[in-house]
Amino acid sequence: MSSSDLLTTPVRTALIKMTLPMMMGIVSLMLFNLADIYFVGQLGATEMAALAFTFPVTFSVVSLAIGFGIGTSAILARLIGSGRHEEAAVLTTDNLLMTLIVVLCVSALAHALITPLYHWLGADTEQLPFIIDYMGIWWFGAAFMVTNMVASSSLRARGDTKTPGIVMATSSILNVFLDSILIFGWGPVPAMGIAGAALASVISWGCVFLVLVWVLYKKYQLIVLIKPDLMRIISNWRRVMKIGLPAALSNIMTPIAGGFLTAMVAAHGAEAVAAFGVGNRLESLSLLVCLALSMTLPPFVSQNLGAGQFERVKIAYYGAVKFALVWQLLIFVLLLLNRGSIVDIFTDTDAVKVPLSMWLMVVPLGFGMQAVIFLSASTLNALHQPLRALRISLIRLFVFFIPLAWGANMLLGLQAMFIAFVVANTCAASVAFYLVRQQLKRGLDSLH
Repeated sequence: MSSSDLLTTPVRTALIKMTLPMMMGIVSLMLFNLADIYFVGQLGATEMAALAFTFPVTFSVVSLAIGFGIGTSAILARLIGSGRHEEAAVLTTDNLLMTLIVVLCVSALAHALITPLYHWLGADTEQLPFIIDYMGIWWFGAAFMVTNMVASSSLRARGDTKTPGIVMATSSILNVFLDSILIFGWGPVPAMGIAGAALASVISWGCVFLVLVWVLYKKYQLIVLIKPDLMRIISNWRRVMKIGLPAALSNIMTPIAGGFLTAMVAAHGAEAVAAFGVGNRLESLSLLVCLALSMTLPPFVSQNLGAGQFERVKIAYYGAVKFALVWQLLIFVLLLLNRGSIVDIFTDTDAVKVPLSMWLMVVPLGFGMQAVIFLSASTLNALHQPLRALRISLIRLFVFFIPLAWGANMLLGLQAMFIAFVVANTCAASVAFYLVRQQLKRGLDSLH
C-alpha cells in the first residue's frame, strides 16, 4: 500500500492489507530460528546447550532492534502522514546510518567480552568453545540484523508491509539452505559445525540488508545522498530513541518475567516445566494474527495522526481491540475442543500430558486480553506516548502477573497459577484500554 492509502482507504481494508503480509514475515522469522535449533541439535547435546546459552544475549539484541524499529515507525509515519517527505527521507537516512554505527561499536565491545560474559552466565569449559565459535561470527552480523529491522519499520511506516514480508520469507529459505551446507559441509565447502549456523545467519542478514536499502533508496526515495551533519544526525537519532528505548526496555522485561514464572513452575517438577515450555510455543502461534496486527497498527495510527485524522485513529484502535477479543476467543474454543489431540502431538508421557492439558483448558482464555495489552502498547507508541506504553508492561508483569502467579502457586498449586495468568491479563488489559481511551478522549491534544 502507498502512504496515501493509509489516509484514504477504509480502515478495516487498510489494516487487513497490511497485516496479511506481516503474518507471513513473522512465520518466516519463526522458521529462521527453528532451522538453527533443528540443525544444531543434530550436532549433539553440547552444541545444543551452547546455542541455548546464546539466547539471552541474542534476544536482548533483538529486543533492542524491535525498540529501534518502533521508534522509527512512529516518527517516520507521522512525518509522512503530514506530508513532510523530504524531512522523512533525511531522518530515515540518518537513522539507518546511526543504527549501523552504534551496533557496530556495541558488537566490537561484546565480541571482546564473549569469554567473561558467558563464564558469568554459567557456561562450562565444554560448552564455552562452541559459544565462542558461534557468537564470534554472530556479532559480525548483528549490525545487519538490527539495521534490517529498522529498515523494515521504515517501509511499514511508508505503508509497505508486503516487501518486508517477502524479504523475510526469502531470507528464511536462504538461511535453511545455508545451514545445511555450512554446518555439515557439502562438496568443497567444509563442515563448520555450530559456527556454520552463525555464518548462515550473517550471510542471510547481509543479503536482506542490501535488498531493503535498495528498495528504500530506489522505490521510495527514503534514503538520500546528503552530506553528513553530526548535529543533525544526533538530533534525529534522539527523536527516534525517545520512543525506541522505552519500547526496547519493555521487550526485554518479558523474558525476565518469563524466567521468574519458569522458576515457579519448576517447583512442580521437570514434567511441568516441559508442559509450560510447550504452552509458551503454542501461545506464540495462537497470538500470531494479533501480533502481526500490532505491527501494522502503529504506522496506520501515526500517519493518520500526522494528517490530523483523529477519527480514523479511534476507529482503528477500537476495531483492532474488538477483532482481537473475538478472534482469540475462537482460538480458545478450538484449543479447548482439540486439547486431547494437541497433547498427543507434543508428548506421550502422562506426567507431561496432565499439566499441558490443564494449561490448554485455562491459559488461552486470557489470550484476547493479552492481545489487547500489546495492541494498546503499540498504539501508545504510535501516539508518541512511549512512557505510558512502558507503564503498561511494568504494570502487567510486576503488579499483576508475577505477584498473582506467585500467590496462587504458593497457596493452591499449578492450576491456580494458570488461572492467575488469565486474571492478571484481564486486569492489565483493563488498565491498558483505559490509558488509550483516555488519550483518545482528550482529542490527542497533548501530542502536539
